[in-house]
Amino acid sequence: MNFKPGLSLINAADTDRIMQAATLEGWPIYQISTEGRSGRDAFFDAVTRSLPLDPPIHGSRSWDALSDSLWEGLYSRNHDRIMILWPDASTMAEESPDDFDTAISVLADVARLLADSAVTVGRPADVSVYVGRREA
Repeated sequence: MNFKPGLSLINAADTDRIMQAATLEGWPIYQISTEGRSGRDAFFDAVTRSLPLDPPIHGSRSWDALSDSLWEGLYSRNHDRIMILWPDASTMAEESPDDFDTAISVLADVARLLADSAVTVGRPADVSVYVGRREA
């Protein structure tokens, strides 16, 4: 399967198929779940529970701190490709659209920066982020 680098909104029903294909191809996969919750705290909880962060963050005060920590956490894993799945994003998108927009912006920026050879000092990674929605 051809995985698209960057962030893609997909139908939530497709996440299992994408995960299976990525597993077969040996992609490192990180899956986050906001567990039917919405808002900034739900997203920060999901990320701190499931994604590598460096340094660890506590609380949900700063989107910039989350972005920096996520970038460094993923970069330190030294993978040349990474998959992030967020299959249950619909509740957050519908109930907290501003926080949802900021969350996907953080994920997209981290993916873009990790793909940049200059930013990663010659060690870029293809990062594919798939965000599941009821209607993609």
